[in-house]
Amino acid sequence: MKTLAAALLSVISVSNGFTVPSHRQSSYLAKTALNAMSFEKDEAKNQLTVTPIKSIDGTVTLPGSKSLSNRCLLLAALSEGNTKVENLLESDDIRYMLGALDDLKVPVDKIPDDPTIVTVTGQAGPINSPTPDETLELFLGNAGTAMRPLAAALCMGEGKFVLDGVERMRERPIADLIDGLVQLGAKVTCVPETGCPPVTIDANGL
Repeated sequence: MKTLAAALLSVISVSNGFTVPSHRQSSYLAKTALNAMSFEKDEAKNQLTVTPIKSIDGTVTLPGSKSLSNRCLLLAALSEGNTKVENLLESDDIRYMLGALDDLKVPVDKIPDDPTIVTVTGQAGPINSPTPDETLELFLGNAGTAMRPLAAALCMGEGKFVLDGVERMRERPIADLIDGLVQLGAKVTCVPETGCPPVTIDANGL
């Protein structure tokens, strides 16, 4: 019955627009749901009737958004001063964006015991390459939420960059963004035959 309670809780969570991110919270709310339920088993028909739950009380901490997390990190890097970003989603996309900021020498202070909180020291404007005489390669995995914003943001600064990722990333179209940046005067290209990454940038400001 505990398994049934947890399953029903998952359905309730989805139908009401929130998710339970942690095992501990799931266990607590599952027990609450179990205590609020009543069961009636009909042995003859081999049926189990569950009385609907009118309400469940509890506190749920929602996980961060992948898209918002990476946009906040990039905006913090472009801003002036220190920006504390909280409730970052723990995911590959966020780790690739943080790795790219490290490669770009944008200071990011992390809390060892809590990866959902960082403090970014902004560059007060465009992000320039820390290696102006060399091409800086940024590996972004399959993180589209890092590839696209960075491709645009790095065109505003100075330096040579190559943004690449896993094979799946090389199948994801980005030509429309590249065409728009070129119209703004950026020197940026993707693979002509596919319209996909890697993205090559020769930035000299916009």
